[in-house]
Amino acid sequence: MRVEPFGVGSIVHITQRGTRGTDIMRDVADGMRIVRTFRYLNDTHTDQFWHHSVADLPALARPDSWPKRDPLVRILAWTLLSNHFHLLVQEIREGGIAKFMQRTGGSMSKYFSAKYNEKGSLFQGSYHARTVAEDEHYRYLAFYILVKNVLEMYPGGLAAAAGNFDDAWEWAKRYPYASFRDIVSGTASPILDDEDSLIAGIIGMGDAYKQEARELLDFHMATRGKEFKELMLEPW
Repeated sequence: MRVEPFGVGSIVHITQRGTRGTDIMRDVADGMRIVRTFRYLNDTHTDQFWHHSVADLPALARPDSWPKRDPLVRILAWTLLSNHFHLLVQEIREGGIAKFMQRTGGSMSKYFSAKYNEKGSLFQGSYHARTVAEDEHYRYLAFYILVKNVLEMYPGGLAAAAGNFDDAWEWAKRYPYASFRDIVSGTASPILDDEDSLIAGIIGMGDAYKQEARELLDFHMATRGKEFKELMLEPW
C-alpha cells in the first residue's frame, strides 16, 4: 500500500485498481453502484442495508429517515473508469480517508462477489495515495483526473481523442462516471463537497478550459506525464 502520512486538512490523490487489472465496471448497473458508494458511504452514519434504503429514491437522493449528513472526507473530484477509479479528497477528520476507503472497498467487493460469484477482494491490494501540496499540482491533477482519464474511455482512447479533440471534448462533457460533467455544466453534485470550488475554479464552466485541456493533453502525450509521475500514481 502506497499511502503517505497526512493529517486533517491534507488534500490527497487516491487511485484504486481492480485485481489483476480486472474490470470493476462491467455494465451500467456496476457503474451506478460504485457512484452510489461515493455518495452514500461518505458519511459517519452507517446503514448496513443502505442499497435497499435508497433503491426507490431518485438518483443519489438521501433517505429522510437518515440523520443529517456528516461526511468522512471532502470529495473534490472523481472519475470512474472500467478497471480503476481516481479520487481527489481532503482529510477533514482524523482517519476519515482510511475509513471511507475501507467502507467503499468492502461494499464494492461484497457487491461483485454476490453478482458475479467471485471470491476475494475486487481490488488489487489497497488504495494508493499521494498528498498534493503545490498549486501547479492541483492544476495538473484537475486535467489528469477529469480530462485525461475520461478521454481514455473515448472510442479509440487518448490517441483518437488527441486527433479529434473537438468531438472528444463534447463526448467528455457527457461522460456519466466523473465529476467533470457536473463541473462544466454548473450542476450541483451530491457527491462533491467542494465549497470553495477549488477544482471548478480551475476548469470553469462550458468550454472555458477547452484550450488549456487540449494543450495539456498534447503535453501529456509527448512526455507521458513524467514530470508529474509521482502525482499520477500509475505509469501514465
